[in-house]
Amino acid sequence: MLLSPIRCIILLLLVNFVYSGRVLRKIKEHVRKIQYEKAKKNVLMSAVNGHKPMSEVRDGKIHQPLDHFDSQNDETFPQRFFVNEAYWERPHGPVFLFIGGEGPISEFNVLAGHHVDMAEEHGALLVALEHRFYGESINKDGLETENLGDLSSQQALADVAEFHQYISDRFDLSDKNTWISFGGSYAGALSAWLRGKFPHLVYGAVASSAPVKAKLDFSTFNKVVGLSLADEDVGGSDKCVGDIWEAFAAVEAALFAGNATEVGKDFGCCEIPEDLEDQIEVMQSLADIVMGTVEYNEEGGILTIEEICKIMTNETETYDSETEAYDRLIKLVQIYRATGEEPCLDASHKQTIQDLSDTNLDSAYNGERQWYYQTCTEFGFFQTCEDASCPFSRMLTLQAQTDLCPEVFNIPQHSLPGHIAFTNKYYGGDHPDTDRVLYVNGDIDPWRELSVLEEDLDKEDKDMAILIKGTSHCADMNPGGAADRPALKQARKAIERKVAKWLKEAAWKLVG
Repeated sequence: MLLSPIRCIILLLLVNFVYSGRVLRKIKEHVRKIQYEKAKKNVLMSAVNGHKPMSEVRDGKIHQPLDHFDSQNDETFPQRFFVNEAYWERPHGPVFLFIGGEGPISEFNVLAGHHVDMAEEHGALLVALEHRFYGESINKDGLETENLGDLSSQQALADVAEFHQYISDRFDLSDKNTWISFGGSYAGALSAWLRGKFPHLVYGAVASSAPVKAKLDFSTFNKVVGLSLADEDVGGSDKCVGDIWEAFAAVEAALFAGNATEVGKDFGCCEIPEDLEDQIEVMQSLADIVMGTVEYNEEGGILTIEEICKIMTNETETYDSETEAYDRLIKLVQIYRATGEEPCLDASHKQTIQDLSDTNLDSAYNGERQWYYQTCTEFGFFQTCEDASCPFSRMLTLQAQTDLCPEVFNIPQHSLPGHIAFTNKYYGGDHPDTDRVLYVNGDIDPWRELSVLEEDLDKEDKDMAILIKGTSHCADMNPGGAADRPALKQARKAIERKVAKWLKEAAWKLVG
C-alpha cells in the first residue's frame, strides 16, 4: 500500500509517555506535532529536489502471538510495520531497525531522522516496528484490564525477534545483511535489551536517552530538572531555581491556608481544587510545565529553559516582595496556556482516573493507559518531589502516584517493588550485560539518571557512552540542523563513526 506524504499521522519519534500529569502529556503531544511537521517538511523538500523516498515506503501488519511464552495460547494480534527500500543496496546492504516505543509509529520513522541519514549513507534497508498494544497494533479488546497482562517489554522483544525472521524471509536476507537497531527513550532501552537478549539478531544497537534501569521512586528526575534550570549554558541560573522553589512554596502555603478558590482563579484551573487530591493535581500541573520544558528544551516544547527563567527572574516588573515569585508563576502559566492553546489548567484527580481508565481504542491512541500499566508492572519511573533537591512541591509524593496502580488496574502497591526488582534482574539495570551498544544521552535530560553513562562502563566493555552537553531528551535522533549546538553535531558524528565501524567489523568477520 503506497502512502501519502500529507496524511496526518502523529509522529512518535522521541517522546516518552511516563505519566506525571496531564499537562506533561499535553506538552509531549505538542512536541510530537512539531516533530511531525518538521519531518513532513523535510520529506516534501526532498521531493521538490527530485529525491522521492516516499514512493519506496510501504506499511503492513504481521500477526504476532499474544503470548510468545505459552505454546498452548494460539491467540494473535496485528502488529504494524513500515519498510523503506529507497536506499537499500541489494542484496547484501545492511538493515536499520527502528523500534517503536510507547505510542504509534508512522511512515516518517523510516523517512526522517539521524538513522535515516545514516541509512542513505550505508545503503541500508529501513524497517520500523510498532510496539504491541500501542497505535494500531492492538486487538479491539486489548485495553481491558484483564487483557493487559500480555503487554510487557519481554513480549515486545519477542515480537522483534519474530519480525526479524519475517523481514529476513520477505527480502531473502542472509547473514551478509548486518542489522543495527535504533530507539529512543523506552524504545532506546528496548534497542539495548534486544542486543543483550538476542545478540545473534542485531550486530549493534544505538540506545538514545534509554532508561535501562527501572526505579520505583525516581526522585533524581527532579534533581536533574533543578540542576538544568541552574545551568547557565542553556539559559538557567541559581536565581531561577530559587524563584521557582519560592513560587511553589507560596502556592502550597495558599492551599494550606484554605485559599483554594483564589489559587484556582489565579492559575486558571478548570475547576476549584477543594479536595487534597485535586490540590495535588494542581501542583503536578504546575510542575509539569517546568519538567516538560527541561525534558524537551529546544526540541519543540512550548517554552525553553531560557524563556522560563526570564519569566521567573524578571526584575523589570514591579511586584510586592511577598508575592513576586507567586505572581511570576501565574504569568508563566498564562503564557503556557496561551501558547499551548489550553483553555484552563488541569486540576481534577477524578479526570485523571477517568483518562487512565478509558479502554476506547480511539481515545487511548496516544498510549497513556498502556504506559501507566507498564510503569506499575515493570518500571516505576514515578517522578517524585520528596527530597530537598526538588524545586517543586513536597505534595508530589510516591504514595500519590502509586495510588493509581490499584485504583486503575487493581495492582497492589505492595507488589511494585518486586516488579521493578525483577526488571532490573532480568535486564541488568544500569550495568546491563551487553556489548556493541552505544548509549547516548543529553546532560540536561533527567532520564540520563537511569541510563548508562561513561562512569558506568569498565575498560573492557565493548559498549560506549556519549553524554552531550547542553542537550535534552533524544535530541541526537533528529536530523541535523544549522542551529544545533556544536556538542550535538559532534555527537552525531561520533554515532556515525561507531555505526560505520560496526558495519565494517561485521563485513570483516564474514570474510574471515
